[in-house]
Amino acid sequence: MYKCVDAFVLLLLILFLDSRDCSASAQNDVPNKILFNSVQAWAVKLGTELYHFGEFITRKKEVQDSFKSAQVESRDGEKLVQSMSDDIRAMMELKISAVKRIVEAAENMAFDKQNEPVPEDFQFYNSKDMEEPFDEMAMTTTTETDFNLDSWIVRPPSRNAHLQQNPHFSNILVNTNFSSVHVPTNVYAWAPEVIKGIHWSEGLDTHFINNYQSDPTLSWQYFGSSTGFMRHYPALKWRADPVDIYDCRTRAWYMEAAASPKDVIILVDRSGSMTGQRRDIAKHVVTNILDTLGNNDFVNVMTFADTVEEIVPCFEDSLVQATLGNLRELKLALDNFETMEIANFSAALTRAFELLEIYRNNSGGANCNQAIMLVTDGVPYNYKEIFEKYNWKYDTPVRVFTYLIGREVKVVPLQVADVREVKWMACANRGFYVHLSTLAEVRERVLEHVNVLARPLVLQREKHPVVWTPVYANVTDPKVADYLWEQRERAEQKERFMSQRRDRNLFNSNKEQERRYRITQMKQGQYSELGNSQYQLMTSVSMPVYDLRHNESLRKRRHCFLAEVVTKHLSICYYILLHSYVHNQSQSVEENGQKEMRIARLLGVAGTDVPLSEIQALMTPYKIGVNGYAFIVTNNGYILIHPDLRPVFQQILKPSYNSVDMIEVELFDDDRGPRNFSKELTALRQEVIDQKTGNKVMNAKYHLEDMKRVSRGKRHYFWTGISDSPFTLVVVIPENYGRHRITPPPTDDIHRLSLTSKNISARQYLSDKWTVHPDWLYCRHYERTFSSPEEELLYFLERVAKPGWRWPAKPRPPEHHKNKPGHERHNNGTSEARERNKISNSTPRNEYYCDHGLMQALVYDARNTAWFNKSISDSASEDKATEFIQRFGYIVAFLSTHSGLTRWQTHPPREHDSDKPEFAKQWPRSIDEVWYRRAVEQHYVDPLSYVYSVELNTDKYPLKVNEAMVTASHAVFHGDGHRKAPAAVVGFQFKHERLSEWFDNITSSCEHNKNCTTCQSENWDCFLVDNNGWIVVSENVNHTGQFFGK
Repeated sequence: MYKCVDAFVLLLLILFLDSRDCSASAQNDVPNKILFNSVQAWAVKLGTELYHFGEFITRKKEVQDSFKSAQVESRDGEKLVQSMSDDIRAMMELKISAVKRIVEAAENMAFDKQNEPVPEDFQFYNSKDMEEPFDEMAMTTTTETDFNLDSWIVRPPSRNAHLQQNPHFSNILVNTNFSSVHVPTNVYAWAPEVIKGIHWSEGLDTHFINNYQSDPTLSWQYFGSSTGFMRHYPALKWRADPVDIYDCRTRAWYMEAAASPKDVIILVDRSGSMTGQRRDIAKHVVTNILDTLGNNDFVNVMTFADTVEEIVPCFEDSLVQATLGNLRELKLALDNFETMEIANFSAALTRAFELLEIYRNNSGGANCNQAIMLVTDGVPYNYKEIFEKYNWKYDTPVRVFTYLIGREVKVVPLQVADVREVKWMACANRGFYVHLSTLAEVRERVLEHVNVLARPLVLQREKHPVVWTPVYANVTDPKVADYLWEQRERAEQKERFMSQRRDRNLFNSNKEQERRYRITQMKQGQYSELGNSQYQLMTSVSMPVYDLRHNESLRKRRHCFLAEVVTKHLSICYYILLHSYVHNQSQSVEENGQKEMRIARLLGVAGTDVPLSEIQALMTPYKIGVNGYAFIVTNNGYILIHPDLRPVFQQILKPSYNSVDMIEVELFDDDRGPRNFSKELTALRQEVIDQKTGNKVMNAKYHLEDMKRVSRGKRHYFWTGISDSPFTLVVVIPENYGRHRITPPPTDDIHRLSLTSKNISARQYLSDKWTVHPDWLYCRHYERTFSSPEEELLYFLERVAKPGWRWPAKPRPPEHHKNKPGHERHNNGTSEARERNKISNSTPRNEYYCDHGLMQALVYDARNTAWFNKSISDSASEDKATEFIQRFGYIVAFLSTHSGLTRWQTHPPREHDSDKPEFAKQWPRSIDEVWYRRAVEQHYVDPLSYVYSVELNTDKYPLKVNEAMVTASHAVFHGDGHRKAPAAVVGFQFKHERLSEWFDNITSSCEHNKNCTTCQSENWDCFLVDNNGWIVVSENVNHTGQFFGK
């Protein structure tokens, strides 16, 4: 293995003796080995010629001169991370402001209109029933019939409307003039409470529209009702793929806003009587309870008969975080327990109370609410002494929810001992009692415990906790991902079984097993990019919506209620002390000759989605620089945003995609085994979780090109909490070349450029063969759509050159504007007056947003590199250009700058190669491209060298060697005294077959020894590999693009 001594190129020449001739050579002692001096001479010759060609074709010297006037600034990581945090927080305030207005409107509308009768001819936009595409001129409706025990009742038809694609909403067919309603499959839309909520919530449309007008970046807005329906804006056709199992009440944005974090122990009776349908219902109850938990909750499931056992043995004596992965393990284990013996309720309740007490005393788990969920078919008595010992003397810190299973409950249930005792256990411990006799009613009845846990929040009726969710994939239910994965595994198992049955000998042959192994390896390499999948990752901000009424008629309530008083607020958790207990009813009052009782009802949750792409746009990657990145971590240490987050595998969501810990992603160069984390790393993680501000230099490993290349180096970590959110922002910068950055001089202002150019816009410098980074936010227009980022950029460059241009200020929530009345809660006055007040509070809509610093950098780069589009013959002799083109054939020369601008030229003009994609179509992402990142890294290994590569030849993407191109790149640094920073990368592409011919010619002879052994010898194989061990040239063309160690 040898590296060119003149350091012109980073090419490794590897030669090895063919194993077929090893023994013969040793026996005959024939001096047929290749001499070191020969290898050195070949490397120098090949490297020198490639280097001079690169210098000529890329015009590197001219590129360096183009940045002579640029300034080199120190990159202050602490200021950078704080600035980015402030920008993200400002964006979050806009979203929170929009949700607050929805919450206030919903509470006031419900207070005013909840008792209004629903008109018999009432119609609403049902998301499931909408037709697409739809012709407005042929507006028709279809009458739906619903079955009632008494008779067939014809309900009014659902309303329909015209839907059209909207680029702001991922090009989904929507209508932004109103909202539509999604009703879960298990909920009857015309049930009295449901249709009443759908009716009064129609007034939210005005507020949805006003929010969208004041903040055009706003995504989906919605109100999820505790009765099950969800009103979302804009209206759309709801797709069921493969079935519609969506219920807003089981989504993270609803659950986390509706109730505080909690520790939950589910006790499942596995005595001999819990067989057949009772066992199935119990499993379904547990599954539905688990669906209501999130990353901030802790849980365990225990079964009990004569003994008490954790359903997952490795969760013994502990509460585990309710991540998707842990919940999946608990659900899978439900199939394993067997029913037998007699239930020991004393042991089960004691075990649960003691475990919860340990976590409560040690401030472990959720450190907030605690609950026991008891699933049984009956209890012999009420176990009052256990509650007195473990719960009541501590002011009842643990709620008890009981689920009685069985059809044997009489018409007068309180006369049945089992029912009476089970209900008493729940009501005496601030819980809720549910009787279940069929599978169909489980989901709806289980969800009632959410409303009970929400009572502490509702009772105080003033504070509305703002909740930000972990990352999730739009409307996709995790259960669907599990189902799809199981279906795929079953299909593969069936295929293997059928193949083995058809031909056992062929199936067991080495050739067939090798083929199957290659297929498996290919599939394991499919780390699907989000842009190529059907999932859109996002977070949500949500707030609870309370029923503002304090009392309700006793006729409407038959379950046990407790008069609870808020006494202490800690973080988002409300601790409640039991004020009094009244068996089977709460404290009542007399009003208008009718008995009423105090209520604390949750109406639902309001929220809005925030696509992660919108947050990423505010993380200003151009300020971070090449090989640097930023990511966001939740309060649990899980990744919200990270460039290496891979939530999709083979187009299916991974089971734990939203609970990937930061120390699983950040790979530190400490030679430790998997999950053997150092104290230094865990300390860093804890500081990030605690939202502290700090920085630290660490040795890290990182990968490129879908894990095909690995690098290592020192990285400087900077972190700070994003205020009023559970998130922490982390910025990672390379320690050496990340310390400084290139900035335009103050004299190169866009406006000054327009004046000196007689009002000619900067677009004159962007004429042909150029592109910009497609993911960066230069300028964005909220009302107009453009066919490409380049078209949008040219539009704004024209606007900047016109008189009167002003850089837009950062948007602020309407309540922050001066001379605007605040959004106050209106409990008096007519609803029409409140509507007028809300509309008058709407603020001017910004048409666009621009990143001033990035636009300045881009225009500077465009002006100073405009010469790159000129012919090479203008800066060199035409004969020399012709000579190189004849030697290398078709050539692409390119230039990419730190501002995201990429230019390229083809030699000769590529009329005959029109079937090949343009260079920038394949490589538009500037500093994020592999050849850019490797070139900058290589500068600190050898500042004169180029890095070379060919497209990788893998099982997933086999390489057509006869069409392969070699890519070479070199980093251009600009220095100012002792400081320097990467300004651009230049490079070129040429046909692989030309390099292969050149390599064969050079290595087939020796200049000073005519009788030397060369690569033409049958005893030797010669390889040209890059600095990561991938073969660039080999005598066997099929080896090209493969890993040398393979």
